[in-house]
Amino acid sequence: MTQDQTHRILITRLSAIGDCVLTLPVVCALRSHFPEAFLAWVVEPGGAQILRQHPCIDELIVIDKRWYNSPRGIQEVRRQLRSYRFDVVVDPQSLSKSSVVGWLTGAPRRIGFSSPFGRELAPWLNNELVTRSVPHVVTGNLQLLERLGITSPRVRFDLAADSPADAKIGDWLRHSGMNSRFALLNIGASCDARRWPPERFGELARALKTRKGLPSVIVWAGQERAAAEQAVAASAGTAILAPDTTLQELVALSQRASLFVGSDTGPLHIAVAVGTPCVGLYGVTNPLVSGPFGPSHRIVTAPNVRWLDPLKQPFSKSRTDDNSIMQTIPTSDVLSACEETMPLAA
Repeated sequence: MTQDQTHRILITRLSAIGDCVLTLPVVCALRSHFPEAFLAWVVEPGGAQILRQHPCIDELIVIDKRWYNSPRGIQEVRRQLRSYRFDVVVDPQSLSKSSVVGWLTGAPRRIGFSSPFGRELAPWLNNELVTRSVPHVVTGNLQLLERLGITSPRVRFDLAADSPADAKIGDWLRHSGMNSRFALLNIGASCDARRWPPERFGELARALKTRKGLPSVIVWAGQERAAAEQAVAASAGTAILAPDTTLQELVALSQRASLFVGSDTGPLHIAVAVGTPCVGLYGVTNPLVSGPFGPSHRIVTAPNVRWLDPLKQPFSKSRTDDNSIMQTIPTSDVLSACEETMPLAA
């Protein structure tokens, strides 16, 4: 493909929120290299909100999460996707679901990963396979674009909150007395194994206020409110509870924060994408694969944890309901990492 050609390109990253954010550099690189191309992204409802209105995406195609459960659902997705007449599918997810979606488009070129990053049916349904040679998901995903003549592109996320969300968060911060710098602490995660204890977040909030004069906002979602309230209670008045936020409002809150602390989950990668200095807490997941991307961030790992070679065994098989490893991360280590980022956050 050459820059003077107009092509129709589809990205198949169906979920989840953090993974969609980590895939944004792919669509940014495609837009930079092929400014006239039609760029679409197919996604399930859970990841759609974070991608809406992204400046590099011409069309967001949202499909039902259970589209593959019936012949009728599969036929409807096929009919919808074939109407776009895509030339190329780029499949960073490289699982059965995403590769079937790519195959249903009828696109002649379907680019995905070979094993072990390409799993299930993906190595058979994608017809151009790339061997990933770098561990991190951001730079690894960008290797798929080498098949299109794009090598070593500048990493961009181009993520920003929409105006209504930014205005709402601005009003809330003013009414809450957070008119200057603050730390955003995310107590949640996609599974218990990634959760740092709420009382530790409270301890961290106290230390940040005492040592750096930095108050904290505790952010949460869904069923995490009780844990967030526990963290606020443990903070001895140095942290406040964030409101229940949409994803766009979380983007706005992250943009305004001076520092973000959280485990390997969607909100951490959102904060990275908007340029907020971050401290990532890692236990069962390998930061070489999914750590906060870029020099402005710090990583705190559980002591005595040894990960497998991320290029041979990139996917964790640890239990999802046991956070004993995360409990071994001391507050003092997290505070030290926060203090290292403070000149960057000033």
